[in-house]
Amino acid sequence: MLSVYVCKEARMAATNISVEEDQFCCPVCLEVLKDPVTTPCGHSYCMDCIKSYWDKSDLKGVYSCPQCRESFSPRPVLGRNNILAEVVEKLRKAGVQASRISQTYANVLEDVECDICTKRKSKAVRTCLVCLASYCESHLKVHQESKRGGSHKVVEAIKQPHRRLCSQHRKPLEVFCHTDQRCICFQCKAEGHKGHNVVSANSEREVRQKQLKDAGRRSRQMNREREKEIRHVVKYIKQSSEAAGEDSERIFSKLARTIERKRLEVRQLIKTQEREAVARAETILQALDEHMTELNIRDCHLDRLSQTDDHIHFLQRCRSLEGIPDVGDLPSLDIHPYFSLIAMKKSLTELQERLDDVFKRELSTISDIIHKEERTLPLSTSKPQTLRRGKSVEDMTMQHTNPPRTRAELLQYGCEVTLDLNTANSFLSLREGLREVMTGREPLKYPDHPERFTCWAQLLCRHGLCGRCYWEVEWKGGGGVSIGVAYKSIRRNVGSADGKLGHNNRSWSLDFLVSGCYFQHNKTRVDIPVPHSTKVGVYVDHRAGTLAFYSISDTLTLLHSVQTTFTQPLYPGFWVGLGSTLKICPFFNFAT
Repeated sequence: MLSVYVCKEARMAATNISVEEDQFCCPVCLEVLKDPVTTPCGHSYCMDCIKSYWDKSDLKGVYSCPQCRESFSPRPVLGRNNILAEVVEKLRKAGVQASRISQTYANVLEDVECDICTKRKSKAVRTCLVCLASYCESHLKVHQESKRGGSHKVVEAIKQPHRRLCSQHRKPLEVFCHTDQRCICFQCKAEGHKGHNVVSANSEREVRQKQLKDAGRRSRQMNREREKEIRHVVKYIKQSSEAAGEDSERIFSKLARTIERKRLEVRQLIKTQEREAVARAETILQALDEHMTELNIRDCHLDRLSQTDDHIHFLQRCRSLEGIPDVGDLPSLDIHPYFSLIAMKKSLTELQERLDDVFKRELSTISDIIHKEERTLPLSTSKPQTLRRGKSVEDMTMQHTNPPRTRAELLQYGCEVTLDLNTANSFLSLREGLREVMTGREPLKYPDHPERFTCWAQLLCRHGLCGRCYWEVEWKGGGGVSIGVAYKSIRRNVGSADGKLGHNNRSWSLDFLVSGCYFQHNKTRVDIPVPHSTKVGVYVDHRAGTLAFYSISDTLTLLHSVQTTFTQPLYPGFWVGLGSTLKICPFFNFAT
């Protein structure tokens, strides 16, 4: 709302003009009209805006109003609407004057009003804590002159000045008592706050202001980290969707090729039956044709013999014509192939119906799984629901899924993992085609990389994992190792324990140290008393939220399992102590 207030000094009579500013805005640029023009349909625009809009339609030769879409051909010739331009200019000037006036007079909702002004309240600039009144510039001068030499304390204009006074002594609040956590006056300090930790209001404000800034900075940092996590999730979702789309396209293409191949086989089978049936029919037709030829020859002999008048001659010759030639045993020809084709058609129809049912049922199942994941997947990592250790694989049961019970079953989900050199700490050296890592005493000159761990001797693998995955590692040495998984958003440059694998809410690890074996997650430690070997298997079911560690020797032993909810792709991660070496077992060397 554009309201223009004109003072009595500026006019003979006070006037209040109220119009909607939107009525004078160009629908194209949404700004106040500049050089307004009016189209034949009655709508107004900036001259440059409507010309630019119509320039795009020059090729079509048909021009329309951006608001009502009324079409014009040829292009209308537009002239400046002088009356509308004068109205807009006057309103613009009136708005400037209103802005100046508003700076002089108080806004009831936001500004502090002068308590002395009797008519229209002006903005107060200062407040006297003795008089408990606020003054504009004019009345402040009168107040200062009347109280010249007095002890009145004048501060920046504030609302409710009585709240700046001590309720007991009616004196200004000037110091802060840490013991009672409130502002007090000097008399309170001398009387009721002896021995309390009392500081000046200025120093306390600096402390509180710094605390608020630090809190805001920490909050912004958390937001940035959360934003980074979400961006990783979005990137993972896009990659997963693209991969799923490619996989589905490949599967459906293979299915289509299979159906096409079966179609050709059925077609060939029908053609084969057709050829066999036609060949049998042609054989019978040929035999019948030969028999018909013999009958025709007999009929010709009979006709010639019938023309003789010699009865004795006829009787002697007719004996050779008495035996009618037999067609013999012909191949059987029935309609069974026709019935078999009908049965085949029926079978194919039933197959189509079954396939339709299977497709409908399976696609519905896939859709339900996807929507269930969307409903159940939280935005933050939840705490583990169950923690179990020291059980045989046969005794292990999970809440959401049945994990593999033997090493042969685990190897079905075996996947190749490769160490990521860009994440490796400078004290780590990689060998064996990025499959083996050890910690040295001297740092290596790796190039700077935002994903490199700068404080802890640890690293991640290249690719994030989802679905069911399993891999095995071997380690040796006296420095110990940590084997686990982490989100890609794990912090890389933290020197405290928060940056180590398993010591935060973004990673899980199984630690093998001189002091023992431990599972770590988010500063929660679980002792693993079960004997273990130097070969460890790691199983992840991302969708079910299952993470399990196994000891690989002559037998398979579950060291520890955890049931949780994973909200991001999991990256295999490792910490390697000084003097230790860790190697990822190649998949093709797995032996069941």
